[in-house]
Amino acid sequence: MQPSIQTKTVQVSTPYKDQKPGTSGLRKKVKVFQQPHYLENFVQSIFNSLPKAEYQGKTLVVSGDGRFYNDVATQTIIQIAVSNGVKEIVVGQHCLLSTPAVSALIRKLNEDNGGLDSGYCFGGIVLSASHNPGGPNEDFGIKFNGKNGGPALENVTEEIFAQSLKITEYTLLEGYQPVDTSTVGETILPRVEGSLYEHSVNVIDNSEFYVELMKKLFDFGKIKKLINRKDFSMCFDGMHGVAGPYAHKIFGDIFGVEDLMRCNVLPDFGGGHPDPNLTYAADLVAKMGVDKPNPNAPIFGAACDGDADRNMILGRGFFVTPSDSVAIIVANHKDIPYLAGGISGAARSMPTSGALDKVTAKLGIGNYETPTGWKFFGNLLDSEKIHICGEESFGTGSSHVREKDGVWAVLCWLQILAARNEDPSKALVTVEDIVREHWQAYGRNYYRRYDYEGLETEAADKVFAQIESQFGVFEAESEGNSSTNFTYNDPVDGSVSKNQGYIFKYKDGSRFVFRKSGTGSSGATIRVYLEKYSEDPKLDVNQALKEISDRALSLSQLHRVDLGRKAPTVITDERAG
Repeated sequence: MQPSIQTKTVQVSTPYKDQKPGTSGLRKKVKVFQQPHYLENFVQSIFNSLPKAEYQGKTLVVSGDGRFYNDVATQTIIQIAVSNGVKEIVVGQHCLLSTPAVSALIRKLNEDNGGLDSGYCFGGIVLSASHNPGGPNEDFGIKFNGKNGGPALENVTEEIFAQSLKITEYTLLEGYQPVDTSTVGETILPRVEGSLYEHSVNVIDNSEFYVELMKKLFDFGKIKKLINRKDFSMCFDGMHGVAGPYAHKIFGDIFGVEDLMRCNVLPDFGGGHPDPNLTYAADLVAKMGVDKPNPNAPIFGAACDGDADRNMILGRGFFVTPSDSVAIIVANHKDIPYLAGGISGAARSMPTSGALDKVTAKLGIGNYETPTGWKFFGNLLDSEKIHICGEESFGTGSSHVREKDGVWAVLCWLQILAARNEDPSKALVTVEDIVREHWQAYGRNYYRRYDYEGLETEAADKVFAQIESQFGVFEAESEGNSSTNFTYNDPVDGSVSKNQGYIFKYKDGSRFVFRKSGTGSSGATIRVYLEKYSEDPKLDVNQALKEISDRALSLSQLHRVDLGRKAPTVITDERAG
């Protein structure tokens, strides 16, 4: 007879007061999570926030992006989940699953076991701080995704936080032996005394099911023909994040791409900052000749972040802004097999440029503007009001999952390029050609983002107090000027989300926006967004945005001496004249 194990109750004397999830879960320094009871309190609070019938006897997905502490946290979560009555835990091999893969897996488990609404798999716990640095002295994160595969909605995260403030105990397994997550296969746990279920941990291949999903969405044969052209070349940068296994299987094994940079997963991301932008993906940017011409640069380049939900698209000597990227994917959706039948609508986050709006208007489909945070797209996707969505912060996705999906976005661009280059006897149509053609048809939204990272919270509060004091001043400066603190009214469930960012808009639609980021683990990040629309696609970016930039900085006084900042930490702009 198999030996049994018992649940063990651990008393909590004082709850932590700082476990309020941000835009995408709870993110703190590793050392914060390593405090006694810190991780356990938050995970138990997830279960305390849900009805027991929702998770007892059900399945839970647990995995992350491979950052430091993922493996330790996974074993702890297995114990808490089982002791709370979860029947099966599904884990990616080596505790690795990209965030979009977690979403896809949750949805697949439900579809295969009674349908999306079956609740067979009640959700997933994603261990990631996304694009934030990793390592013993860096960041860790954890968030809960529901049975639709998407991030928990605000009412759920608010309840998790409420439970974390009053938690008195959590449960573990007495005598638990860590499950070997390096080998694919099912482990039946010893019988848990008092439990009605046989509990198991199922370690699965971390990319096979995702690759099969992508094969259903795209025409891999056409993409492979493009990549085999003698005048085409491709480079992909995995930034030592979890995109690596997917890149090796899809771009390497299937398509034959050899130029795969940093596609081995490292717990500290090689000491880098796994954020696919022009600053932190500097090696790829240089290789692609974006800032300094390189005649030997690959024709196409792309990168994904730590958990593979973000993406950056580059052509030789050319950067595609995320705002333009989602607009171009929507404009060319009929080139993508699973979207060729038509789409109902598209959505963008409020700070994202209005380039998408021009496309949806021309196509005559729905258009929605949401707060920043992928969870706000979930209701729109579930209700089929939209099929594609995107954010200026390098996130693009569709109805195939309920997360943004970096590898999917790269495949979209490859599919669009393949559709434009079916005849190998004709000159190659490049990324730059497609973008400039788009600007010619729809006009151009000149765009730039400033990130001021690591501000003291008190300093950030001063900046926002200054901004709020300028509403009347800005509106009085010129007829047609308007200013507001963005509020979102969800058209599906009627929920209201207030204080989502400050918008200062001119009569012609040009605008600057201020928002406090919710994805950092410490301090405050203020983001400033600048946008000007013009039918002339050949303006100089600096000149097009100079007046708006100057006014945004003078209004906010971000460069005041007492803030200690004379320039942004990161600038994301078009790098194309």
